[in-house]
Amino acid sequence: MADTLTQSLTETPVPAKAKDDKPPMPYTDLANLVRYEHVTTNLSDPLYLKASDLLAANDADVEKADFTLKDLHGKKVTLSDLRGKIVMINFWATWCPPCRAEMPVLDAIYTRFQSQGLVVLSITDEDPFKANSFVAPNNYHPPVLIDADNNVHKLFHIEGIPRTFVINRDGKLVAEAIDQRTQRQFLKMLEGTGLHP
Repeated sequence: MADTLTQSLTETPVPAKAKDDKPPMPYTDLANLVRYEHVTTNLSDPLYLKASDLLAANDADVEKADFTLKDLHGKKVTLSDLRGKIVMINFWATWCPPCRAEMPVLDAIYTRFQSQGLVVLSITDEDPFKANSFVAPNNYHPPVLIDADNNVHKLFHIEGIPRTFVINRDGKLVAEAIDQRTQRQFLKMLEGTGLHP
């Protein structure tokens, strides 16, 4: 896909919108593939480079981010209090089929690695009752946090879900997924964090 997109943008560049500061979507899509899917491109278009720089700036924001949210039981969870643990942050919603498909996988990974210091935080901007009515019958174990005002979504530059971030024990962002992941892909994201299968 990246090769096709690179070729398309090389042959037919997409002009920037005069009033819009963001690079056009094809450049952002390619930058996402290169940064988060570890593909390569030889495109040197200034709009692609701008898109890449924006993603790097967003990731720098994520690495500095801290938040406190309440879970479905009213307990406060603060990200900075989890330093020393491996934190997987997953943004999701009940209306999102790929998000719902990931939930059993995230639950299995959390259950398997919780004793080694893995924390999975599932963040939604939905009503707590609606979120709970989905997770309770599915016996979902990771904490579900409610971001009612979308402040944490904004801190993490969430424009689409599911979206997952892995932060290591030192508080460094080490992996990011921009769409649905399988168990194998989630485990690949956790490589290098010190977890032992």
